[in-house]
Amino acid sequence: MRPAHAKVNLWLNVVGRRADGYHLLDSLVVFTDLADTLEVRPSDRLSLALEGPEAGQLAGDPDNLVIKAARLLADRAGVAPRAAIRLAKHIPVAAGLGGGSADAAAALHALVDLWRVAMPVEELFDLAATLGADVPMCLAGGAALVSGVGEILRPAPALPSCAILLVNPGTPLATPAVFAARRGAFSPLSPVAPRWRDLDELVAALAARGNDLTSAAISLRPVIADVLDVLRRGAGVRYAAMSGSGATCFALYDRVQTARRAAARIPDGWWRHAGMLISG
Repeated sequence: MRPAHAKVNLWLNVVGRRADGYHLLDSLVVFTDLADTLEVRPSDRLSLALEGPEAGQLAGDPDNLVIKAARLLADRAGVAPRAAIRLAKHIPVAAGLGGGSADAAAALHALVDLWRVAMPVEELFDLAATLGADVPMCLAGGAALVSGVGEILRPAPALPSCAILLVNPGTPLATPAVFAARRGAFSPLSPVAPRWRDLDELVAALAARGNDLTSAAISLRPVIADVLDVLRRGAGVRYAAMSGSGATCFALYDRVQTARRAAARIPDGWWRHAGMLISG
């Protein structure tokens, strides 16, 4: 059984744009204890069974990223794509939490073991990149400083112990639309401290950088402003912002009990998860 952890962009700055139109990013990506789980077993064919509270959103997509990852790995390794894959979905689909990418990364890890694939790490990461910009960072699995168009990864400083509340208002929001709606100058590149000694220092770094896509996302989905307002008014919140291109927002707390109390006050109809950041 392999976990596929949800990712969160604690900050996201747009620092430039390439000639081909892709934006250049500076972001801190971390992972939370919210996770899908994936299991693979030998079989005479390739199949995917879905279960879990968020499985219904994938029921009509028989060729999702997990299957694509399996077929791509089998083709690259020269093996028959045969495995029974079982995926339990707990991460909401299309919520900006990287659930599909995390699932694909978990599938690559599990199938490399099942099929006994001898593949250099660099080649496996190149393969992951063809599945999507977020798959390599999910394959690495640790907090990362992300640059370029999302393909350049550096290990982030160790994270202080931190609880997190994730909230999504259930409104779909396409990443290309958010980037298209963005206005204003690009952010400057700023150096990252070698370490954050405590949550105070991490929060200060997040507040200094913020998320350059927030205004654009709110212009498309005004309810995001409502989510941020609710999170920022909650007791014990240390910092709240939008993750990535939205619509999921997050709030940080010293203790998971405080995050859970805040989750209980989130309006009905909004998805929420209270848990911890993964420090490793």
